[in-house]
Amino acid sequence: MNDTLKKIGEIGIIPVIKIEDASKAVPLAEALSRGGLPAAEVTFRTAAAADAIRAVTEAMPDMLVGAGTVLTTEQVDRAADAGAKFIVSPGFNPKIVKYCIEKGIPVCPGCSTCGEMEQAMELGLDVVKFFPAEAAGGLSVIKAVSAPYGNLKFMPTGGINEENILSYLKFPKILACGGSFMVKDALIKEGNFAEIERLTREAVAIMHGFEIVHVGINSQNAEEMKKTAETLCRLFLLTPDVRSKAIFAGTKFEVMETPYLGKNGHIAIGCNFPDRARAYLERLGVEFNESTAAYDEKGNLKIVYLKEEIGGFAFHLVKK
Repeated sequence: MNDTLKKIGEIGIIPVIKIEDASKAVPLAEALSRGGLPAAEVTFRTAAAADAIRAVTEAMPDMLVGAGTVLTTEQVDRAADAGAKFIVSPGFNPKIVKYCIEKGIPVCPGCSTCGEMEQAMELGLDVVKFFPAEAAGGLSVIKAVSAPYGNLKFMPTGGINEENILSYLKFPKILACGGSFMVKDALIKEGNFAEIERLTREAVAIMHGFEIVHVGINSQNAEEMKKTAETLCRLFLLTPDVRSKAIFAGTKFEVMETPYLGKNGHIAIGCNFPDRARAYLERLGVEFNESTAAYDEKGNLKIVYLKEEIGGFAFHLVKK
């Protein structure tokens, strides 16, 4: 898969923007980035699209900016010249797809039928936009058509909101979701970037679903481990679960037989998508201890520790 598409997958949510005033593009992009989404699909539904893309790519080179609603090769050229890193179209137009391939720019054409998907695959694409997602049958249709097209991934757009986005993202054939619910037209026109940042942060929080899964408590020996676990179980009506070199008190406390990572112990942070969560935290400057990483049979991250302690505790991500 193309590196740009991989990055789209790591980000998980691509804000779909209709902007009429290019002067608002940079503060809008800054609000999205602060909220946790350093990406945007700027639609060519307005005359300001190319100028908005250029303004953001020049001011924020790390922002992943693409062009959406691209209907002509002339728009492809304008988008690419402005710095767009990917192209999205509402339907499958072989001429547009071939032109993008020739120019070496990633393209995600809209496909809602098996015939369109097969044509996209024939041209070498492994990611397509599923549009209009909800109106075309939503996740149930994607699940049905993905069975015969095992190598194809989807970026559903259209009707995606805070209520249904997680259900889409949890299906492994979904690369990312496009949505405009955090960048509503009225908010952009008002210049209400604080609200856009808040809505973006909420969307990112829904996607990651961070929560404390358990607290690990270090002991010096087996006797201390047993005493601590018994105390926790007695006080909080928990059931002990004896494991190798640790005893769980219920599900929220893991008492270690000997000290492991962390001065005081460790805290396990559950998340929906460990790979996306790690990429998100790395964008915030967090480093990870790769020697602690564990992966499933498909190569997906299951667990990894942060390199630095916080408050005397080691922290690790774990898939919920």
